[in-house]
Amino acid sequence: MNGAIELDFWDIGFAATIVVGLGILLAYYRLGVTRTLSIASVRLVVQLFAIGYVLKFLFAEGKLSYVAIMAVIMLIVASREIMARQKRRLKGWRSFGLGASTLFVSSFAIALFGLLVVVKPDPWYLPQYAIPLLGMIMSNTMSAISLSMDRLTSALHDNRAIIEQRLALGETSREAILPYLRDCIRTGIMPVVNSMATAGIVALPGMMTGQILAGALPTEAVKYQIIIWFFIAGGVGFGMAAALKLLEMRLFDERQRLRLDRLS
Repeated sequence: MNGAIELDFWDIGFAATIVVGLGILLAYYRLGVTRTLSIASVRLVVQLFAIGYVLKFLFAEGKLSYVAIMAVIMLIVASREIMARQKRRLKGWRSFGLGASTLFVSSFAIALFGLLVVVKPDPWYLPQYAIPLLGMIMSNTMSAISLSMDRLTSALHDNRAIIEQRLALGETSREAILPYLRDCIRTGIMPVVNSMATAGIVALPGMMTGQILAGALPTEAVKYQIIIWFFIAGGVGFGMAAALKLLEMRLFDERQRLRLDRLS
């Protein structure tokens, strides 16, 4: 098959006219998001070109130490995003620590499993495989954890009286908040389930599309996309469950009292 068609800066400029048109439309309706769209577009270009050069360097060097540094930076940024997206988050840096610990355990464990057991590149930390694999798992897990945590803290805050009544009647903290936990887990996992259910019919997933554009056989690209979605589902599910469990432990003390004062 032919390789990928190379694009130049003029091609990017022509594509950007679509966003310019969208900005004009949003300004016409006075939605107040035109500036935000402009900033996001500039950040998109700058950040992706920057990471492109970083990855070019990593792929050329191929050192484990460089891959580890990149992975740590990804973990720090993702953990900060989890903390920043919380409307009511744990005081201090506990939200950051909770997000970092659950991301590390779920995303890194599943990425290592994928590299060592399933894909098996040589060496196992080959950047061309390790960085994209970890990035896809971590980004989806980050979104699910932040969404489920925000939903749980909001539910506990809005239903405090009901929860405390159930606690007063002798229920444990898990029993009192179980309906809200189920709702949070369902909310976090459904985007992944929907994407898996419609993959190949409604849309071609990103990794599969990228490999096809790069000249890979569609049948081989499909195999990679299937295992990636399995890894993402595992990272999202296990990471979200761990995060909600740690959050629950933090918001209830040893006497089974709801401690919303620990939220900012």
